[in-house]
Order: sequence, then structure tokens, then C-alpha cells
Amino acid sequence: MKPINLIAAASIALLASSPAVLAEECNAAGTVGTAGSASAGGTSASSVGTAGVCQTDGGTTSSIGSGGSAATVDGKAQSKTHINDNGDKLKAQTKAQAVDKGTFSKSRTKTSVNGDSLDSTTRTMSHVPGEKPVMSTTKKKILVPEQ
Repeated sequence: MKPINLIAAASIALLASSPAVLAEECNAAGTVGTAGSASAGGTSASSVGTAGVCQTDGGTTSSIGSGGSAATVDGKAQSKTHINDNGDKLKAQTKAQAVDKGTFSKSRTKTSVNGDSLDSTTRTMSHVPGEKPVMSTTKKKILVPEQ
């Protein structure tokens, strides 16, 4: 038997003998999310953020996600996402922007998990020179009850 096959067989035997880990049910859970998009002229930008938390007898688990996109016909488009994990605090921010000769669209989403608090805010704005800007804000915040 080749050494690689021996290692593979030993790995399979080890995995097969490992005890199964059962998922715990959440005693308290919550999710939050916001999203938005803006468009003007030949530009568009969108962003989204979502977060969740599950409290069990074994502890609390959290998740967070964020993303965005931007597009333009002739100008410049960019999107950036940053996620920060600091112990029991999670933060995510996405910025998306498209600019074409003074016309622009932008969208920004900030999402966070801080203990039992879930928060998400999306702000969008689009503008064509000579016209009034179009702006929108969506906010969602929930508190997960104590176990």
C-alpha cells in the first residue's frame, strides 16, 4: 500500500470514530438586514448588510455579511467592504459608488452585532447636475431578549 493511501485510510478511520456533534437549538435568536440601491443617468450603486445571533445554553454565536456593487457606462465605479471582528462585536460596512461626469450614485450599508443588539442602516443617494439629489435611509435595530 502506498504511503498516501495509508494516510487517507487512517484519516477516514479517525473521522468515522469521532463522536457526532449535535446542533443546539437557539433559546433566543434574531436577524436584521437592510439594503438599498440608487441610480441616476448611466450610474447605479447597491449595498446590502445582514447579521444574526443565536443564544444557546453553550453560548452565543453571531454572523454578519455585507456586499455591494456599482456600475457606470463611461465613468468610474468602485465598491468596498470591510468586516471587523472584535470579540463579541461584529461590524461590517460596504460603500459602493459610481460617478460619470458629475452624475453619481452611491450606497452605503453599516451593519453591527453588539452583544444582544443587532443594527443595520443603509443610505443611498443619486444626483444629476442641475437637479435635486435623491436620498433614502433605511434603519433596522432589534434587541434579542435575554435567555
